[in-house]
Amino acid sequence: MSAASFDLRAHLAAGQAIPAHPLALDAAGRLDERYQRALTRYYGAAGAGGIAVAVHTTQFAIREHGLLEPVLALAADTLDEIETGGRARMARIAGVCGPTKQAVSEAALARDRGYHAALVSYGSWGDASDDALLAHARAVGDVLPVFGFYLQPAVGGRPLGYDFWRRFAALDQVVAIKIAPFDRYATLDVVRAVGDSGRRDVALYTGNDDSIIADLLTVFPNGRRMAGGLLGQWAVWTRRSVELVQEIKTQDAAFPAPQWLARAAALTEANAAIFDAANRFAGCIAGIQEALHRQGLLRSTRCLDARDVLSPGQADAITRVCAAHPELRDDDFVQAHLDDWVR
Repeated sequence: MSAASFDLRAHLAAGQAIPAHPLALDAAGRLDERYQRALTRYYGAAGAGGIAVAVHTTQFAIREHGLLEPVLALAADTLDEIETGGRARMARIAGVCGPTKQAVSEAALARDRGYHAALVSYGSWGDASDDALLAHARAVGDVLPVFGFYLQPAVGGRPLGYDFWRRFAALDQVVAIKIAPFDRYATLDVVRAVGDSGRRDVALYTGNDDSIIADLLTVFPNGRRMAGGLLGQWAVWTRRSVELVQEIKTQDAAFPAPQWLARAAALTEANAAIFDAANRFAGCIAGIQEALHRQGLLRSTRCLDARDVLSPGQADAITRVCAAHPELRDDDFVQAHLDDWVR
């Protein structure tokens, strides 16, 4: 479908739950197209406001394995299918990586496949200057609107300060920023920088999987709020994530604080198990795969990198949080519709 008729800024400003799309492989490590499509159908049926493809959760190694184009195409074709069937339009966000030439090429590929925005990661940019990073964003933005991404250093990101984010937010091509440093001080820097830039049309999205509910509830000192979230955590139990965003959007100003604090702690505890916080997130990709596999949404937990496996004790931790917090899971929803998605 053409992206021209889709008002991306308005859609993002309205506040969406956007899962980061995983990669479905069979036991031999080959792309499992049937289950890759099933995941996309699941996110659409769950009510997600978009998907992010070719991002960290999709496994950056798809590029080395020649899977970037097939994975982007599968998601786009499947969204065409479900949107033609009457599903409301979803934001199509493609991760772009590497030096500028590579990132621009990836953005062009995504644009030609009908994607609406490029999620720009600076994970491989080392100590490059702010000027270089901004020039990179402008170049990508000449191809697709830019969704900024503050990736936490523990999984390959780099520190980015207030001055950078103020200049970044001022770029005409920027439509949103995913704030995911897993650091409250850094999160406040980005929110303040965007506010000081004067841009009211740049949507803020939480990527802080350790403080999802706190981010969504908070009115920051400059009056800004997170519109929604783009999260690896929302790749699992997505129906509940969509319901969470809707509930927060429709609440009165007087939140029952103890209830929300308890829910925030439960979600963070679940994320700690799935993302393997105890081992500095070494098993985060494998944890997402494991949770989806247990629901029947993946046939295999295989990852492209043989080192991406559950850490010792992580499976037990996932079992524990699943039992402790059934309200976070959408197993009944998945089981009721799984046959519709896996076909």
